Amino acid sequence: MQNEEKEMIYSKRVRAGKRTYFFDVRTTKAKDYYLTVTESRRQQRDGEFYYEKSKLFIYKEDFNKFADAMQETIDHIKSELLPDFDFEQYDRNDDFQPKSTAAPEADMPKVEPSKEGDDDYVSSNLKWD
Repeated sequence: MQNEEKEMIYSKRVRAGKRTYFFDVRTTKAKDYYLTVTESRRQQRDGEFYYEKSKLFIYKEDFNKFADAMQETIDHIKSELLPDFDFEQYDRNDDFQPKSTAAPEADMPKVEPSKEGDDDYVSSNLKWD
């Protein structure tokens, strides 16, 4: 790897509709570990496809606080804000797209699979704008 300071140790990809999330464990030269969470969204501009990304770095001293806060927030949404919503519907079908009550976007581009194939992508070889 060119940059040893950000050596990839482990990666987990989660496809989520129009987004893909990457959970990557990386290490520094001092063998310290941290987590990067990357959200990747495929976009099209002027007939060209590109990926927008958002990246979050979580360091080992924050793992427990981050995991606890995330779980507490998810639990609050599920139990207090949307107690009757069937979250398991997403587990049953990865391709589930909720029906929108809004009018369809006529000029939204249709996203076609890339030449490399979506299965071949990992966070380290995506093309970013």
